[in-house]
Amino acid sequence: MDTDIIINLLRGNSTARDFIANNLEEHEMLCSVISVAEIWTGMRPHEEEATRRLMDSLKIIEVSRAVAEKAGTFKGTTKSHSLELDDCLIAATAYCMGATLATGNGRHYPMKDIRKVVVAM
Repeated sequence: MDTDIIINLLRGNSTARDFIANNLEEHEMLCSVISVAEIWTGMRPHEEEATRRLMDSLKIIEVSRAVAEKAGTFKGTTKSHSLELDDCLIAATAYCMGATLATGNGRHYPMKDIRKVVVAM
């Protein structure tokens, strides 16, 4: 799951909430450790308790060497000057886990090797 979906869920976005509710029973909700860092970067003080509870409910995936190598490959071979390393790491995490990346912004993930679903929020 991309950072933007988690942030929207924490801020009460009904589309993010419904997406998670509709997929929770059939799919394990995974989150890259990179998303944890991104969420903590923008977290408001009054959101910390709810954020910790949500993070505790997700399976957090660490950056392994395989993830780092795939992210480097994505960054080096994807034709986009605005492609950020953090997005490459999140995409590589989904790729290495064999997971579908749920995101609110498909433009951040132009990689052809990943499965993604774009959630319109």
